[in-house]
Amino acid sequence: MQSPFKDLPREISVLVAASFFVAVGFGIVLPAIPVFARTFGVNNAAIGLIISMFAITRFASGLISGKLVDLFGERAVFSSGVLMVAIFVFLAGMATSYSQLLFFRAAGGLGSSMFSVAAGSVIMRSVDDEHRGRAQSVYNGAFLVGGVSGPAIGGLLSLISLRAPFFAYSAMLLTSGVVAHFFLKGSKIGKREKNVDTSNHTTVREALSMKPYRIALVLSFIGNWVVFGLRASIMPVFVTEELHASTAVVGYGFALSAIFQGALLMRGGRLSDSKGRRIASIIGSSIALCGVLVMTLAVHPWMYLVAMSIIGIGSAFLSTTPASIVGDIIHGRGGQVIAVFQMAGDAGMIVGPLVIGALSDMYSYRTAFAVSSAVFAIGTLLTTRIPETRQSFLGEKGEKPQVGNLEPLV
Repeated sequence: MQSPFKDLPREISVLVAASFFVAVGFGIVLPAIPVFARTFGVNNAAIGLIISMFAITRFASGLISGKLVDLFGERAVFSSGVLMVAIFVFLAGMATSYSQLLFFRAAGGLGSSMFSVAAGSVIMRSVDDEHRGRAQSVYNGAFLVGGVSGPAIGGLLSLISLRAPFFAYSAMLLTSGVVAHFFLKGSKIGKREKNVDTSNHTTVREALSMKPYRIALVLSFIGNWVVFGLRASIMPVFVTEELHASTAVVGYGFALSAIFQGALLMRGGRLSDSKGRRIASIIGSSIALCGVLVMTLAVHPWMYLVAMSIIGIGSAFLSTTPASIVGDIIHGRGGQVIAVFQMAGDAGMIVGPLVIGALSDMYSYRTAFAVSSAVFAIGTLLTTRIPETRQSFLGEKGEKPQVGNLEPLV
């Protein structure tokens, strides 16, 4: 069986190892956050705010993180960011009030922004665009492998104590920081670039003039609206209160989604590299939309599990596309361009939980799901308008696509 790391640089394997520990911990804590917040007697909108405040901090610090990557290199920024999140996750687990939980979750957003931008920079700068989709798949796979075990473990830990998942996540983050600090090195990453010609680096203004980049921003926003607006905010509460299932069932749904996505992730990455970013995103978004619609109609826990499985299948093909597009169009070290892309996703994390939480409080869970389906349908339509950005397709070996080669503003 061919290794998933074949033809990929060493930096990717180290990044995957470090990210795996982040993934396991995140999977452990994700189902517990809404339920833990509920113990302080707050409503669904307040639960959504817990998720959104983390994203607000990430969003506000995105350009700062991009500048730090340009100044100090990916390794230092990644490891420092992970260690920062570890501290605030531990403190969140010690929270004795809703306001404390809100503050510590928000504070962790800066560290999350730092290691996310650094990780994105490693993938986009160290891999050519004929392998970028597969590299992105391998990286996403690290989170999914952790996601298979993480939510189930988190659900079981939550039965013992709702604080235990936070402490487990903090330990996993510390391990990730150590791996990144000692092993994440490479000729293109790890330290500040001195005395280099930055005239050929892609600026944020140049990136925004490219239609593929703008579509990638929208897809990132919409994808995070659904992932964090639905899955990470009100969905655990919906399953426990509306479908009358346990927190363990919530974890099983997350695990099923991760299993299906992981099983097809490499296929999605290879399809993106061989047939193009657009076809992979069309397939993925269409399937994922079906999953969101099934969730809207769910009246039994098994329908929730089916919906999560369908969403996982669609995500396998959709998840690599936006980041691969950004990697295709940037030149040199582009921390700021990568940061803006991340900020688009963070904006979805901010808006999604707040809107969905408010809709579920004012109307119903199904109204919130239906609105999310409509938003996701917009993303599905946009995938049909993605221009191709791969060098191999454009026949420009050895050069990144120039701004003028792509569709201008419309």
